[in-house]
Amino acid sequence: MSRVQLALRVADLETSIEFYSTLFGVALAKRRPGYANFAIPEPPLKLVLLEGQPGQATVMDHLGVEVDSSDEVNAATKRLTGAGLDTLTEDNTTCGYAVQDKVWIHGPGQEPWEVYAVKADSVTYGTDRTRALGRLLHHQQRARRDMRLTGHSPAAGPGEDHDHATRRYATSPSPGPRYRSWPP
Repeated sequence: MSRVQLALRVADLETSIEFYSTLFGVALAKRRPGYANFAIPEPPLKLVLLEGQPGQATVMDHLGVEVDSSDEVNAATKRLTGAGLDTLTEDNTTCGYAVQDKVWIHGPGQEPWEVYAVKADSVTYGTDRTRALGRLLHHQQRARRDMRLTGHSPAAGPGEDHDHATRRYATSPSPGPRYRSWPP
């Protein structure tokens, strides 16, 4: 069964768990430090809660589609790249206390989406590797768009090519709040 995933970054994880348990009438599917998720049968939804900063308003972290198998992730990757979209694949990555195969893509408003299959549970949350790769994908997409419009790469400095510039840009410290939430 496929279902849509909504990942929210919340200031108060315990209060959010209580609220969403009441809203959807379901118990938690998984609870770990700084993390919780619900498997809501109707409507089919995986709601992920990520602990954010105290006092911060809840924000969307990312969106996703959970599928049953890695074959479905591979089919989605092939379909998306075949349509000319930039994708980022991760195989056997640990994210959200689970080992997953996934493909990332950004929507037209730069909202991050993942299509993923959970392969196994994990005792660790994951790494920031996904964040850095996500920023790289974001900057590559933006630079390609800008190159189509202007004919040159605005990220490139003197003597720097486009790919080097986007890698430097994406792996530098986060430029602002807009990028802090890119996938957990």
